[in-house]
Amino acid sequence: MTRIILAEDQVMMREALAALLDQEPDLEVVGQCGRGDEVVDLAAATRADVALVDIELPGLDGLTAAARVVVEVQACAVVIVTTFARPGYLHRALDAGVRGFVVKDGPAEALADAIRRVARGERVVDPDLAVTALSAGASPLTGREADALRAAENGATVADIASALFLSEQTVRNYLSSAIGKTGTRNRIEAADQARRAGWL
Repeated sequence: MTRIILAEDQVMMREALAALLDQEPDLEVVGQCGRGDEVVDLAAATRADVALVDIELPGLDGLTAAARVVVEVQACAVVIVTTFARPGYLHRALDAGVRGFVVKDGPAEALADAIRRVARGERVVDPDLAVTALSAGASPLTGREADALRAAENGATVADIASALFLSEQTVRNYLSSAIGKTGTRNRIEAADQARRAGWL
């Protein structure tokens, strides 16, 4: 029996997934949560074999939560299940050691099959997204450029960003300028939006 936990903030979606998976004779949902900062503890407490994790979660985003599960609960494989089929998200997930990446609009049988395959040690990636990701390439942003754009998303000033990242204002300006150039946009708000839509943030 493969033990599964679900991390999904939409209660109706989470309960529907649990009901579908519980119909499979070899799969058992042993825990559910709606926040990213609860995933690691839930995976450890339930001794889950597979964690299904959404990307957009409160408390901690799903990609960061997945990366922590990979490190802290090594017996638990992670499958990202998302509406957001963005190449940047796929690259980040695979870099973090996630073993599966599937989109929510696929058939339930495909999800059950992905869980079984991941539990056996295989890697499963939505084929259409894999093709798109290969053609798009990895994020052109450095880690610090991405940090600066994340901080800029809500309209923070350069001084605010510098304070939050413990950098000088000139260094922040340099990172933002570089990120604007790499995204082909006109300002840091557009750059952050473009990077978010590409899945780089």
